[in-house]
Amino acid sequence: MAKPPHGMKPDEHERIATAIREAESKTSGEIYCVVARSSGSYFFPATCFVLGAILLLSLPVALALEYWWISLRLPVFVAAQLLAALAALALIWRVPVSRLWFVPRRLRYRRAHDNALKQFIARNVHITANRTGVLIFVSLAERYASVVADSGINQHVPQHAWDGVIRDLIAHASQDRLVDGFVVAIGSVGELLATHFPAKPDNVNELDDHVVEI
Repeated sequence: MAKPPHGMKPDEHERIATAIREAESKTSGEIYCVVARSSGSYFFPATCFVLGAILLLSLPVALALEYWWISLRLPVFVAAQLLAALAALALIWRVPVSRLWFVPRRLRYRRAHDNALKQFIARNVHITANRTGVLIFVSLAERYASVVADSGINQHVPQHAWDGVIRDLIAHASQDRLVDGFVVAIGSVGELLATHFPAKPDNVNELDDHVVEI
């Protein structure tokens, strides 16, 4: 799941906006899309993992040196540890993408999930008149996607329906077809909303019809 260096192109933004307008023409619900490059810096979790690993690996190295009768003065051994730690920290600092190598998937997903909830509130998806807002969220670095629906929707649409939308979105994004994934997800969400919340004669557009990149 990758993102172009300079984000989505104008025509890609327009494709998503058109998909949202088409989906919302059939429902009183509202759809909002957000794509995040990453949901966290992960510097400190990665640092803790790497430093802990260096300390733990130092023990078997010291035992192996002792077994082979290799004499190594303590200051030299400590200096080697410090150099290893500094090299690892330099890598983590200079190459941010490397931090994800050392962060457990559970933590990455939790950060991305928290970011999805944060965006749901920050983008005012939760204040639609009938509580029928839906956020389609993707965090690229974590390879995470989520559909966050307001309380007015969740009592009608089961979770497995959202799970299907998420699977399709992740499948498209993993093939570098993120925009296609959003278009398909928007269409699927629109159909679910239209079933339970059909369009009204005075259908008011309460949220902007576009995708936000953060």
